[in-house]
Amino acid sequence: MIKELSELGKRLRSDQAEDKWVHNALKEEPISIEIIISEDGEFRGFLTIEKKLMNVAEAITAKKGKARLLLDKAEEVLCYGGEQSKKKHQLFLDKLDDYGHLTELAPVLAFYKNNRKNGVEHALKEFTTVFPDEKTRKGNIGFRIYGEGKRIHEKDNVRKEIITKYETRQGQLLAEKQKKCALCGESKYPVEETPHGMIKRVPAGQTSGCALVSYNEPAFESYGLRRNENSSICTNCARTYVEGLNWLLSVGYELPNKTAKGKNTIFKYSNRKNFGTDTAVVFWTRENKTLPEIDQLEAPNPDDVAKLIESVATGTEAVNRYLETDYFYSFALSGAAARIAIRDWIESSLYNFRSAIAKWFKDISIEAYDSDMKKLRIRYARLYDLARSCQRRNMDETYDKNDASLSRTAVYLWNAALKNTQLPMWILTKVLQRARLEKNGVTPDQAALIKLILNRNNRGGGFMVAERLEQGHRPVAYICGQVFAKLESIQYAALGDRNAGIRERYFTYAMTSPAAAFGRLFNLNSKHFTKLRSEKPGLAVTLDRELQDLCKDVSIEKFPANFSLEEQGQFAIGYYHQRQKQFSSVAQNKSIEEE
Repeated sequence: MIKELSELGKRLRSDQAEDKWVHNALKEEPISIEIIISEDGEFRGFLTIEKKLMNVAEAITAKKGKARLLLDKAEEVLCYGGEQSKKKHQLFLDKLDDYGHLTELAPVLAFYKNNRKNGVEHALKEFTTVFPDEKTRKGNIGFRIYGEGKRIHEKDNVRKEIITKYETRQGQLLAEKQKKCALCGESKYPVEETPHGMIKRVPAGQTSGCALVSYNEPAFESYGLRRNENSSICTNCARTYVEGLNWLLSVGYELPNKTAKGKNTIFKYSNRKNFGTDTAVVFWTRENKTLPEIDQLEAPNPDDVAKLIESVATGTEAVNRYLETDYFYSFALSGAAARIAIRDWIESSLYNFRSAIAKWFKDISIEAYDSDMKKLRIRYARLYDLARSCQRRNMDETYDKNDASLSRTAVYLWNAALKNTQLPMWILTKVLQRARLEKNGVTPDQAALIKLILNRNNRGGGFMVAERLEQGHRPVAYICGQVFAKLESIQYAALGDRNAGIRERYFTYAMTSPAAAFGRLFNLNSKHFTKLRSEKPGLAVTLDRELQDLCKDVSIEKFPANFSLEEQGQFAIGYYHQRQKQFSSVAQNKSIEEE
């Protein structure tokens, strides 16, 4: 995984090869404030940069015990923050002394030494006045000479000296500890003990960044190697894998979108999907191709899904199976204090990737009644909606953000979609728990997820759930679900809408203990029929015939005492299919009456 991230970082760098300042010693860093000084170091004022601007500066792998040349936080640059900032400020001054021979730094040195009263002391006094809000003081601060266009750290001689010092140090380290890199297999660059760099924008991670590889305690070290020497990753590969992962977590584009808060655009990630508040999935290909199939997982279009399934089924994709050299990569990650927790790793050819997604859509396809079109249609659920069908809800029916099952379920679904794998049965338990509490019965998303789990766990044989109502051989649990739905419709026909009908009172009972539950349900049903025959005799005859047709394959004596977890899923699917069919039949009858 880390090797592929490093390769991605190297490809991103090759795309910038024409820029002479693309070097391991340099890195793009944000700048928020400029200190304007004169040639003799006198403070002239602050210049605020409204939006954080990225500019090339010295690259440092970790802030602890280090300072960046001419571009850093207020603690380092102005000694802002009292006693706690003195050590950081001294590190900044020491770094300036290392580059003191450069004429470009003479005004800055005067700002701190010869003209200190009119320089740094004056600037520190003005700092809190100009920036009264603590948030505006947290950005990086750079220097500019009054009347000049370039910032001091952007001048060519300064950048050249940064590169020279970096390469000199790298050469010394390489001579002292020549060791092959575990990723690239070469010894062009040294393997250092220093941190590799921080990964930003990790969900539930620290805002300052998290480490993917870190040996920060003696317990993690061995063979006399210190800290990140244990990883055997050279400085170049360490830099590129950090750049690659940071790019995956941040790259995207603006989309027009008006919101209640007045925002006209939203940011859409192109190589990242967020699952809940604590998990994200990143993905890419070796050749950095766009993947429309990923967008279909998020917003499936029936026509595009049909084309994908057809292309895989007819062998169109298989033609290029052995000619396609590109590969697909993906993994899920979460923040764990200052570290990153990796949930899974997927590596697949594009042919297998597309075949898996085509199989995914076939497995989640479910027939649902479209109230707008007044008919049953095949529906494909969004992956995230499938995960949400397991999520706990609050009393006001809003989703519980603290329910960790959302992100866990979403990661398993992502893996199943891209690798054509089975799903754990605990997800079936979760979705059935939610289905029992639904006000309107099993939802299409829940039914699709139950169908997916049952079918992928029955590949060796057994009952395979179809996308629409089964007419042939059906297991007892499936029939029981159909019968329950029919009994519910009979109660509604007799009594109308109820605050607590048989679904609210008996659904869980019938799903788990059918023999006992259906004895009571048929007793209630006889009373409903008595009322229905006196008020709507024609409808009573029709409903009775339909109920008898469902019960002909299972008598009351054949109802099992208990249903297993898999059978509970079959019950829920039988109930769902029968309900959707009844919705369609009612709509057709109304249409005929209107004609």
